[in-house]
Amino acid sequence: MSSQDTSNPVSESAVDHAVGRRLRDLRRLRGLSLEVVAARANLSIGFISQVERGLSSPSLRVLATLADVFGVGIAALFDSDSQESSPEQIVRREHERAELKLWRSGISKQLLNPTGLDGRLNLFLTFLEPGASTGDELYTHDGEEGGLVLEGEMLLTVDAVTMTLRKGDSFRFASRRPHRFSNPSRTSKAVVLWVNCV
Repeated sequence: MSSQDTSNPVSESAVDHAVGRRLRDLRRLRGLSLEVVAARANLSIGFISQVERGLSSPSLRVLATLADVFGVGIAALFDSDSQESSPEQIVRREHERAELKLWRSGISKQLLNPTGLDGRLNLFLTFLEPGASTGDELYTHDGEEGGLVLEGEMLLTVDAVTMTLRKGDSFRFASRRPHRFSNPSRTSKAVVLWVNCV
């Protein structure tokens, strides 16, 4: 169960190392130095190095920024073993879903579409634990996004407007508009079908 996972230091450390390894692999694949990535992402070299070594947990804002620097969507940060599907693959079975856990923020995402790196359209099942949040700071990234709240409720801020979305409510906006989101409930999880197009 995800609430048990978030209290397990070994699990948290493994998650941080896996995300860091994928970020390092993407940086090296593109032939970029830590200095170049830091300058483009407006982050410190030391912080990026710590993230790559699994010593720091990046926020969703940081991951989105780094994905933009590497010219990929968030889906590229998911487990690479799960992405070894052919471009012709149409279906991804429930047991095959790759997951990206942002345990410090209480947010996890399951990649629903069969291909992660090749497509411009990525589907996620996003889980927000009670009190989960992307943080106080608004962030931006490339693309467009939309979604549908399947369970619970979510606070969505786009530009200076904060909206409460409940089960059945949907949204869509350009990802370059400053945004953030959270689960205001202290007792109930929120589940959102999230679409990103890059």
